Amino acid sequence: MELADFDYDLPPERIAQTPIEPRDAARLLVDKGDRPPEHRHVRDLPDLLQPGDLLVVNETKVVPARLRLRRATGGAAELLLLEPTDGARHHWEALARPGKKLRVGEVLFDGAEPMVRMGERTVAGDTFHVELLGSADPLATLDAHGEMPLPPYITERLADPDRYQTVYAREPGSAAAPTAGLHFTPELLTRLDERGVRRVTVELHVGLDTFQPISTDDPLNHSMHTERYQVPGATMQACLETRAEGGRVVAVGTTAVRALESAAARGELAGRTDLFIHRGFDWQLVDMLMTNFHLPKSTLLMMIDAFVGDRWRTMYEIALADQYRFLSFGDAMLLTRTEGM
Repeated sequence: MELADFDYDLPPERIAQTPIEPRDAARLLVDKGDRPPEHRHVRDLPDLLQPGDLLVVNETKVVPARLRLRRATGGAAELLLLEPTDGARHHWEALARPGKKLRVGEVLFDGAEPMVRMGERTVAGDTFHVELLGSADPLATLDAHGEMPLPPYITERLADPDRYQTVYAREPGSAAAPTAGLHFTPELLTRLDERGVRRVTVELHVGLDTFQPISTDDPLNHSMHTERYQVPGATMQACLETRAEGGRVVAVGTTAVRALESAAARGELAGRTDLFIHRGFDWQLVDMLMTNFHLPKSTLLMMIDAFVGDRWRTMYEIALADQYRFLSFGDAMLLTRTEGM
């Protein structure tokens, strides 16, 4: 296996810079196995799923965790808070720029207001321990001073920060959105309910690996960072019952996949996971996957390859030729797992 196996040419103009309105107007390329894929829209999902299927969504909520600050010297500094390291959310793990210049104990400011105190580098060495200053609730502080942490390939300003949240987001904790879920509207969820498609939730708080490219020629040597997940007992039970009764477990997004398959592989419903899903993975729960189109040479694309095999390449070629929009604010696919992948 080589990193080049997961490469493709992504023209910059195919990267969606703004979300489509309404959310469920996004296009949906539907996997048909050996037959050509079908061109639909996300709003058609109730027609594509069946009564007895189970939809699994990740209800994590994105924290406005990008802080643009100033050093006491007047120089600019930028932090991306990745994950709280204490229950009160005063201490965080963060990416920092300029990382080589910031000193332990240095205070960073928003205007005249002290905002962050820098700590030591983490054990991994590519992130820092930082402390949010002030007596206010840390999430209130971030709401007031932070920005939504849009990926670097999105260069246009987001007019409405809520468009980088799913409509069912509940538990703050992510440094990036579970983007497949951005396509759902309350009305679409109601139509799925009426169709007889049950819905359950998981949590996986998206962390550093969203921003971490594969840097090794052999992608299997890539080191995955851990992310926090939680699969309620009722969710796991619903998955097992659905499959036993002939229904399909449909994961909305790769983060829902990681939560479910981590719980199954580890035998633990909650914890931290560094699960790396690639070709040869022993799938236990997920039968179908709704997901956006992913970056070349990424662990997410390797997961898609593990799910459907080489078929992903044909689907990506068709999507590019047919003007689909790619990445976080782009269109989506509905995939059916290939046995033996």
